[in-house]
Order: sequence, then C-alpha cells, then structure tokens
Amino acid sequence: MLNESNPPPTGLAPAMKRVTLLPLIGITYCMVAGGPYGLEDLVHNSGYRNAVLLLLITPVLWSFPVTLMVSELSAAIPDEGGYYVWVRRAMGPFWGFQEAWLSFAASIFDMAIYPTLFISYLSGIWPASANGSLSTLIGIGLIIVCVGINLTGIRPVGAGSVIMTLALLLPFGVVIVLAMLSGAHPHPAAASGEPVKTNLLGGILVAMWNYMGWDNVSTIAGEVHRPRRTYPLAMAISVLLVAATYVIPVAAVSRSGIPPASWQTGSWVDVGRIVGSGYGPRLGQGLAIAITAGGMISAFSMFNALILSYSRVPIAMAEDGFLPKVMGIRGRRNGVPWVAVIVCAIGWGFCLKLGFEKLLIIDTLLYGMSLILEFAALVALRLREPGLARPFKVPGGMAGCILISLGPIPLMAVAFYQALSDETAHKGLLFAAIAVALGVLLYFVALRISPRLRRHCAMGSFDERTRERE
Repeated sequence: MLNESNPPPTGLAPAMKRVTLLPLIGITYCMVAGGPYGLEDLVHNSGYRNAVLLLLITPVLWSFPVTLMVSELSAAIPDEGGYYVWVRRAMGPFWGFQEAWLSFAASIFDMAIYPTLFISYLSGIWPASANGSLSTLIGIGLIIVCVGINLTGIRPVGAGSVIMTLALLLPFGVVIVLAMLSGAHPHPAAASGEPVKTNLLGGILVAMWNYMGWDNVSTIAGEVHRPRRTYPLAMAISVLLVAATYVIPVAAVSRSGIPPASWQTGSWVDVGRIVGSGYGPRLGQGLAIAITAGGMISAFSMFNALILSYSRVPIAMAEDGFLPKVMGIRGRRNGVPWVAVIVCAIGWGFCLKLGFEKLLIIDTLLYGMSLILEFAALVALRLREPGLARPFKVPGGMAGCILISLGPIPLMAVAFYQALSDETAHKGLLFAAIAVALGVLLYFVALRISPRLRRHCAMGSFDERTRERE
C-alpha cells in the first residue's frame, strides 16, 4: 500500500516540494469558482429567489456527489493524470482514452471562457479593450503570463491561488454588508424582484457551469503532500466555501431592490456601484473599481489554476503511448511538464473568438459526459478491486456509489434538452457530437501508429507503475 510519503511519479524530481492543504483548497476554489463572478446570467434568467434555490440545490445533485467520488478515487489512486488513470484502470484503455479526450476537448472551450471574462471586466475601465484585434492580443497576453507562472512550478500556483482568492472575495464582503444594511431602503428601480421572463433551464445550465470542475484537481495528485488525507479535507472545505461565496452575495443583493432583469455578464460592477452609492458616490465608484479588478483576478486565477490541471493529463497519456514521449518531458528542478503546458496553451489560444454562450454549452456537455465515465469508474473499481486500499470511502458501500452516480444525470438531461430546444445552441451541440465521434476515431489511429501502445494493450501493463507504489 502507498504510504503517506507518497513516492513521486516517474520523472518527478524527488526533492520537489509539494502543495499542502491550504494551497490545494486555493487551487480547487480557483478551478471551480473564482468567486461569484459568472452568476449574473443566473440571476437574470431565474430571479433572486430561484437563483438562491438553484445555488443550494445544484451542489447537492452535482458538486457533493462529485467531491465524494473525487475524494475516494484520489485517495485510493493518487497518481498524476487523475481521472484518466481512474477510468483506464477501471474500464480499460479505450474508455480511458475517451475520458482524457473528452476532458481535453472540454478544456479547449472551457479555457477560452476566462480570457473572454477577463476582457469583459477590463472593458469596464478600458472600453477599447473589447474591440477587435486588441481583445485578441490581450487574451493571448493573459495566456502567456499564466503559462509563465505555471512553468515556475506547482507551489507558486498554489500560493498565488490563495492570495488571489482572498483579493477577489474582499470587495464582495463589502457588498454583502452594505446590501444587507440597505435592505430597508430598496433601490428606486426595484420592481417585483423577478425578471420579466423566467428561464429556469438557462439558469440551471449557468449554475451547473459555475459548480463544475471538482475532478480537475485530481490530475495533480502526484504533487500533493499526503494526498490520501489532504484530498478529502480539501474537497469538503472547498465545496462549503464555494456554496457560501455564491449564495450569500446573491441573497444579500436581493435585499437592495436591484431588478434581476437588469443583470447581465459583468453586472457585479454595477451592483457594487449602486449599493455603494447609497453611502456616497465615492464609495460606489471605489467599490465598482474593486469589483472590476476582482473580476479580472477571478478570470486570471481560474485560467492559471486550470493550466496546472489540464497539463498533467498528457504526462500519463505519453507514458501509456497515447501521445508522443515528448509530451511527458518535465523540468529537472520543478517537475513541470513544460512541453504539455505550451502545447495545450497554443490549442486554447485558437478558441479565443468563440462566443460565451456556445462555449458554455459545449463545455458543459463534454464535461458532463466525462463525469459520467468517472462515476462509472468509481462503481467498476468497487467491483473489480474490492481490496484496493481506500483511506476515504463513499458512505453506503456499493449502493452509496450508485446513488451518488445518479445525482448528476438529471442535470445533464436538462443541459442536453436546453441544447436541443434553443436554436442558438444547436451549433454547440453539433460541436460536442463531433468531438465525441473524433475521440473514438483518434483512439484507433493512436492504436495503429503507436507500437508502444499496442504493446501495453497486449500485455495489460498500463497500471504497473501504479501498483508498484501500492
């Protein structure tokens, strides 16, 4: 059994320092949430009351099951590559490849969202930044800076995530206090507190997107200190932190009387200005600027943390023969897979011009399909390897594993229905279907051109590295 000293994966510098609990919580929070930014469309589509309900219900059906699954599998198999390693070990190389491909395809669209959000907030203080080629250059610049930080190692990313989380949440602490105090004197534009037309399906899709990404933190398990203890704690604390920093600001602002119909992407800036202006124009303007800066920090921190996650999957795939060996090259001093980081960043750069709505739908559908495979791996490993050391177990035995696996399915059905019923989302659904079909094709292409992969498949030797450490 793997002890808590956790010998490093192949190629990882033995002396490299690893992230502990607090930085892992910071990384997880940035991967999943990055603050309340991104909830604006939820309020617009659903109204305050429904938005709060969705923000409370979604983690129960979506986040809580995923964190339980991630806690068990990360503690049992703390290898870099995370979800890819779980699915491959549980169901074989074909499904392992599909898991990695779906996650990578989702990352292409997911990672294009954050430069879009960064520019959206930047344009609040610099309107010209949203125009034409300048916005593209800014997006490319953001990618380059985040890649540079990631190339320095996991610990700077972890420490930076903690600092950025505190910085981006600070303005919301002020908004919460002022909005609660202003409840007795609603904003003059207040109406019934509900949007003109409620779109619950659109609201559910936004809530799902804001609560997804818990499994991304699994891919860095080889660089986490005492992962069998640290992961369950980090997941439990992070899910409470995310839910609290979503629900409390929205519930507080509902007392200010600002109409939900007026919300749109970036409206937290206007909310801060309106709430603060009740105590003086300077405070209102200062709070608006602070929230704008926080929005930029949020988009930056999420992009920065997700580079850390997505760049670790190619390492495991390169070791298995699915990718060229060059994708597994690490820096000698800090163990960073610098080739994978750079190659992935180039791919993300090509999607900067896609619209936010299309990105959201494609990302949610592809991520949801990869998540279903991860839950299948949870159940399959309980059946195939009952003797596998599991420092943390999903409560309720096999029945508990099956029960939590069913939780996300209704939300996935809603997302699929929304994509079918909304004409603007049809292209997103088509992109997702093409991505799924391409994953099947690429597996057989890889099998044909990689002798090392065929040898692994014939010998069934994929998990020798893992079992050597158990």
